[in-house]
This record gives sequence, structure tokens and C-alpha cells, in this order.
Amino acid sequence: MIADVIAVVLLLAVAAYACAGGTDYGAGFWDLTAGGARRGARARWLIDHAMAPVWEVNNVWLVFVFVIMWTGFPTLFQTVFSAMWLPLALAAIGLVLRGAGFALRKPIRRIAGRRLYGAVFAIASLLTPFFLGAAVGGIASGRAVPGTEASAHAWANPTSILFGLIAIVATAFLGAVFLAGDAARYGAPDLVGYFRRRALGSVVALAVLAAVMLTVTRSDAPHVWHGLTHGVGLGLVILAGVCAVATGWLLLRRPGGWSRVTAVGVVAASVIAWGAAQRPYLIPTSLTVAAGAGDPGSLRWTGLVTLVAVVLVCPAVAFLYWLDTHGELEPLSDTDLRRTEPARDDPTELN
Repeated sequence: MIADVIAVVLLLAVAAYACAGGTDYGAGFWDLTAGGARRGARARWLIDHAMAPVWEVNNVWLVFVFVIMWTGFPTLFQTVFSAMWLPLALAAIGLVLRGAGFALRKPIRRIAGRRLYGAVFAIASLLTPFFLGAAVGGIASGRAVPGTEASAHAWANPTSILFGLIAIVATAFLGAVFLAGDAARYGAPDLVGYFRRRALGSVVALAVLAAVMLTVTRSDAPHVWHGLTHGVGLGLVILAGVCAVATGWLLLRRPGGWSRVTAVGVVAASVIAWGAAQRPYLIPTSLTVAAGAGDPGSLRWTGLVTLVAVVLVCPAVAFLYWLDTHGELEPLSDTDLRRTEPARDDPTELN
């Protein structure tokens, strides 16, 4: 029983990272495709402005995923990281380079340096979700069975490549929807239309890839295909489709908070549908949740730590997102600083 609860927690953590981290990866994708320095200046300004307050906190969910895997399901952890160490290592390198590129391209004064770090940030934002998605595809197709040695077969296969492409398009979709809302909040109507068009194009591309995925998994990952076309998995797939249609409709009216909610619903429902489709397996059809679970004592402690995290961390993260979306984390302008400076001739203010 406790193993099933921890498995659900793991799946929800993966969904949280796909939505929160995915938004940042999507912003990096649009940074990459914005064009030259002059043509893409406005879009990159909005991307920097929107990402700066919260971009680091989204990786909390990835750390949480690894901790749950390591302590709750050590066999799963060992199997995945042994069989697919290369794509996961490349994803980790991408995470580091992406963060360094984003942080260093602002203070660099030389144009060449800014372009270099900007390119590192943008390319890493494209490759990292691809390799993470490819690893998920290796799990879904059942190729990373316990005892599997590292090989390209585990992650360079039709399901893995398709999952990697879906990860890129899903993050681009999330990024465009959130950036369209930010553009409306910052009073930039030209960027509202710019990112609205990209969000609509992304959701169409995502629907096409989802249809292709169902075709490919029927022969390459039959257990997952059956789960996605029956029962709970099918219901979640339908929910993702409804959220996608709702997002398109909301974007055509006015991008904002509700379009973000439905866009998150698309990705979250899709991730949870994948998890539901694999039941009762961690790795279809070789490792069940019960067989892959760790020591019962470790599972209980993992559950306790999860409860503490839900009580302490989740409200803090939610509050941070609220502050960001309500414009409370805007940097102070020169005018704001002058307003807060104490009068030079008022000694009481100086004290």
C-alpha cells in the first residue's frame, strides 16, 4: 500500500517538473528561434524579464523526483541510470550549461559574449528536454529492464525519439502560453500576438505528435498503448485534449491566467496518463511497483518527508508564483530608488 502511495507521489512530482520546468525550457526554445539580435530583441527582453524571478526554483521538482526514485524505488533508479546514463548525463550537462548561459549573458558587456552565452542557454533549453523525454521513452517501451547494460538501444528507439520530440513541443507550448500572458501583463500588445501565434502553432503540433505517438506505441510499447486507450489512461488523454481545445479558445480571446491553467492541464494530464497507462509497472512489463519498492522503513520515512515538503515547500513555491504573476517581483527602477532614498537634509531620516 505504502509503495503505491509513493509511486503516485513520484508521478505527481514528475508532472510538476514537466509543467514548471517545462515552461522555462519553452522560453529557451523561443529564445533560440527569436531571430537575430535586432529582430529578436523584444522577445528576448520579455523572456529574460519573465524568467528571472522563478527560473531556479523549478528545478526543486527534479531534485525531488531523484530523491523519491533513489530512496523509494532503488531498483528503478539503478536500472534507469545504468541503462540510460548517456542521455541523462547529457541532460544534466544541459541543465548546468543552460543555467550558466542564462545567468552570465546579462552582466557580460561585449556583444560577442552575450551572443555566446545566449546561444548556450537556448540550445541547452532544446536538448535537455529532448534527452529527458528520450529516457522516459526508454522506460515506457520497456527497454530499460533490470540488468540492462548501457546501450543506445535503450533510448535511441522510435518511442524514445518521439517522447523527446513531444517533450520539446510541450515545453514550447507552455512557454508560449505563459509568455503571451506576461506580454499582456507588461502592456506589450505586439508580443501578445507574437507568442499567441506560437502557442497556437505549438498546440497543433503537439496534437499531431500525440496522434503519431499512439500509432508508434501500439507496436513499440503495447502495454502503454493499451493503458492510454482504455480506462483511466483514456480518460486522462481525453482531459488533455479538452484542456488543449480550451487553451486555444482562451488564447484567441485574451491570454491570461485561465489559459495558463488549461495549458498546465494539458501537460499534467498527459504525464499522469502515461503513469496510469503503465500500471502496475514501474517499467513495463518487467518491474512492478511492489517488486521495485525499497525497504518498508525507507518508504515510511519517504512518505513523512513528502508530507513535510507538502506542508512547508509547496505553499512557499505557490506564494512565489503568485508574487511573480501579480508583478510583485519586478526590479526597482531608478525612479523607485529615488523615491525610497532618505532626504539628505533630514537627519531623522538618516538615523
